[in-house]
Amino acid sequence: MSDTAAMPRPAAGRTAPPLLLVEDDPELGPLMVEALGEDYAVTLVRDGDAGLAAARTGDFVVVVLDRRLPGTDGVAIVTAMRREGVATPVLLLTALGSVADRVEGLDAGADDYLVKPFDVAELAARLRALLRVHGDEETVVHIGDWEFRPASRLIHSPYEGRKVLTETEAQLLSLFTRHPDETLARERILREVFPSGDSVGTVDTYVHYLRRKTERDIITTVRGRGYRLGLL
Repeated sequence: MSDTAAMPRPAAGRTAPPLLLVEDDPELGPLMVEALGEDYAVTLVRDGDAGLAAARTGDFVVVVLDRRLPGTDGVAIVTAMRREGVATPVLLLTALGSVADRVEGLDAGADDYLVKPFDVAELAARLRALLRVHGDEETVVHIGDWEFRPASRLIHSPYEGRKVLTETEAQLLSLFTRHPDETLARERILREVFPSGDSVGTVDTYVHYLRRKTERDIITTVRGRGYRLGLL
């Protein structure tokens, strides 16, 4: 079972960054949603299987994850995310406070660890620190009026605020930004972004995904030759 929590509106001109909260406690989960809701657009899910499915999308700037969950547990979720190339920063919550437990979570790929019970102010501070490391201080690439942060897969729209790209979408856009004056053949894009041997039609599909999340002219079609970065 999963649900999207109703959130307060962000301040005018500001888009709240999307946060995934995976917490099965029926009292703590809603309290955390309320506490974090002024700064984040929180999606709350209440079991590990739904949490893993949501985390795999890469549609969040940060994941707050309880360690002990019905279904897939928190450590297994982090392990699966990292194995599949999902780089979203993860903060693990747990009632297990031993050094061995913390080490296991961090070794699985979590970025930070907070032991229950905790103060909400500390949680908020930890999240701000994670986003500074993974977002606000990283390289920013300007594409027309758009701002692209490759490391955290964030792209800032001049119209609608921040959006989160999937890992593959970010790799594709990064390839174009590294070669802004070149037309890239679909075969080359396939080799560099999709090494698993997909068909060239996969390139067209992901160009479509990028355009749908941004705007059509961000990637320009050069008929008979391939694609190139637009909005320059």
